[in-house]
Amino acid sequence: MYSSAPVVASPVIRTAERRIGTTAPANSPPPFWYGGFASCVASLVSHPFDLTKVRIQTIVRKQHNAWNWHLFGPANMVRTMRMIVQTEGWHALYNGLDASLLRQGTYSTIRFGLYDYFKWLAAGNDKPTFRQLLACSTSAGILGGAVGNPFDVVNVRMQNDGQLPPEQQRRYKNVIDGMYRICKEEGPRVLLRGLGPSTQRAVLITVSQMTSYDEFKMMLINRLAWHNGLMTHFSASLLAGLVATTVCSPLDVVKTRIMNAHHPDRKHLVNIVLHMIKTEGLGSLFRGWVPAFIRLGPHTTVTFLVLEKLKEHHFAQMQQQ
Repeated sequence: MYSSAPVVASPVIRTAERRIGTTAPANSPPPFWYGGFASCVASLVSHPFDLTKVRIQTIVRKQHNAWNWHLFGPANMVRTMRMIVQTEGWHALYNGLDASLLRQGTYSTIRFGLYDYFKWLAAGNDKPTFRQLLACSTSAGILGGAVGNPFDVVNVRMQNDGQLPPEQQRRYKNVIDGMYRICKEEGPRVLLRGLGPSTQRAVLITVSQMTSYDEFKMMLINRLAWHNGLMTHFSASLLAGLVATTVCSPLDVVKTRIMNAHHPDRKHLVNIVLHMIKTEGLGSLFRGWVPAFIRLGPHTTVTFLVLEKLKEHHFAQMQQQ
């Protein structure tokens, strides 16, 4: 198989490989940048759906019915995307892509890198317990969300700019121009707007995405006797995307509203949520769920498929040494 003699793994490592699909040496977590790179690749696929989700979430309507189901439907997403293309052109579907890539390069690099590093510190090559996975993903989510918040503010504004009246459009040239103008025109503190919801969402998405992916993968391998390969990774990542979208939707809507606002909302997060339910209906907290899932589902799937391939390549090289 390899030109050099194969490394004989210990029973503990062989058990870990069979259960969680890794071949990591006992003293080496995967490289820190893998998760950020995989997320950037996924963003190239999912960005148009992310932009559509932001547009839908920032539409404020008073709902007389607590659950207005048409907001969740694919037809609403398709209609919104078609309107964007007709009024702004195809290129508008990738507005804010540079901010999105910069955010993924920081936010997701920290989330994934620290998650793998914390897992290695907590369990080495043994199977991590659910509590260990939960603690690792929570810690990684807090740090990743805090670092990525300024880029997220610019990303949301660039994505939603075409929907605003001409006199309110900000017309940032790129992410650097957006950050510079925000600091100059509104003050540096605006880059921290929505930090609370953003960090909380980062924790939720890291916990629901990474922990559920590991749990689904172990379930498919251990209980259903699936091979640790492409189909297992695809199924586990798709299920993780479904869980993450549903768990994060309310905070995602609130975060988007706060970041996009011309004037900051001084209300507490809970008060904002209650106000949205009262004036727009309970369904407003899940507005844009379909484009959010269509964005996060493929994004999660592509991210974990690329990440698994990078890890396989890395650990194969480590075994050859």
